[in-house]
Amino acid sequence: MSTNPAGDRDIRPRRRSRWFLASGLLVGSLVVGAAGVAGVAAAADRALSLSGLGRLTPTAGSDDDRRADDRRQREPQDADRSRPAAPGTGKKGVVSVPCDATKLVAALVTANAEGGAELRLAPRCHYTLTEAFHETDQYDGGIRDAREAADAAETPGDAEAPQRNPADDTAGLPVIYQAITIDGAGATIARDAQAAPFRFFTVRDGGELTLRDLELRNGRSAVEGGSLHVVHGATAVVERVTVTQSTSLSPEGGGGGFFNDGNMVVTDSTFVGNSASGAAGKGGGLLNGGVLTLKRSEFHRNSANAYGGGLGNYRGAADVESVSFTHNSAGQGGGLASFSARTKVSDTELLNNTAQVGGGAANSDAVLVMRTMTIRGNTSTVNGGGISTVQGLTPLDDSVVEGNTTHGLGAGVYAEKANVLIRDSDVTRNEAVGAASRGGGIYATAGSVALYRSKVTRNAATAQPGGIFATHAQVKIDDESVVVENEPTNCAGSQVPVAHCFR
Repeated sequence: MSTNPAGDRDIRPRRRSRWFLASGLLVGSLVVGAAGVAGVAAAADRALSLSGLGRLTPTAGSDDDRRADDRRQREPQDADRSRPAAPGTGKKGVVSVPCDATKLVAALVTANAEGGAELRLAPRCHYTLTEAFHETDQYDGGIRDAREAADAAETPGDAEAPQRNPADDTAGLPVIYQAITIDGAGATIARDAQAAPFRFFTVRDGGELTLRDLELRNGRSAVEGGSLHVVHGATAVVERVTVTQSTSLSPEGGGGGFFNDGNMVVTDSTFVGNSASGAAGKGGGLLNGGVLTLKRSEFHRNSANAYGGGLGNYRGAADVESVSFTHNSAGQGGGLASFSARTKVSDTELLNNTAQVGGGAANSDAVLVMRTMTIRGNTSTVNGGGISTVQGLTPLDDSVVEGNTTHGLGAGVYAEKANVLIRDSDVTRNEAVGAASRGGGIYATAGSVALYRSKVTRNAATAQPGGIFATHAQVKIDDESVVVENEPTNCAGSQVPVAHCFR
């Protein structure tokens, strides 16, 4: 491991000694766990107490009085040693971690052994990790087995997937089992470019990790979570963190930057250049399978082979607010994807993302609620330049879907066996440019589309119509909506007549 406050140097990495935590003693360092310290202290107290009792001077009175005096001298000491400390007392202060990756490892081991801690890293230090931290997974309370059994019952095909190899699930830092806060102070934690794959943090059941003011660079995991993995029974809070150039190699999982299967809150953070590079990788920047709150953050140039170039929400619940997704790419949902999930997105931009299906956003067998959105400049090579929704529910309120392009169907919105509600929104200047492209504004097959106080204007398609195309679908346009100035037609050419197509 190497560290450098000013930047990484080209030096020969030293092989880090193996660290093992056993009976409260950290072998390879001089750190002793809390249990060991308490045991030594208790033994010393008992030895002093007993030696003192052996030198008691005789006192006047009966033998019974002397025995009573002896008991009075012994009992307070014995009671104090056995009585647990009162709750809420003994809070430790902040622990400063020198600019040394080995010292960071040791501090985390001690924090786990002592039931948690708050660590402050050396300002602007580069903590470079050269190998994975080797330790035995202590416990997870059975939650992981219960979760996997429930998933297998819900989706029987999951039970046929090959079992995970524990050797692939490695981290460069000790697993988080306790409530631990890391104040980065502008520091960077990075994986050495020549090191074997490992992420930085794994948060196990009962663990609570808080990260602040930190950069995580070049994480690389053979399974989920290139930089961070939060398991089903764990939590994480991430504030002002930059995650860059991290990769998940999981064939069917993902989370190039983060994978959350527990409860996670991310605010004021940036995900840049991360990748879910497995054949069916999901969530290039972040993959959520638990409960996620994501606010005031940015996702740039992330990618996923399957879906969710920036954010993938799979079988989870996500609340996304004031986030920018730009120049991300995926098979489906270049900016974000909601698959078999519940996703609410507000005050968010989807700009210049690309995908085969759903250049800006893709929704499949899920609920995707979108409010005050700007969905502009996205591109799909197949369907849904701005939005694709298949077998799902997609309300779109107070939003703009503008300037998106598809080489297939539905440049603005593509809906298949889905229910789409467009309220107080504009679908404008989108183009379906393929040789047989239809529905420059909206393309709907099966399901239903309803417009309330909205506009579908100035969209274009190669084939009729340029405004709204529907087949085997219901289309409702209220009295306050307009469909005008689309090329080559507004709705003429739709297989299902669209009433009130222009006003």
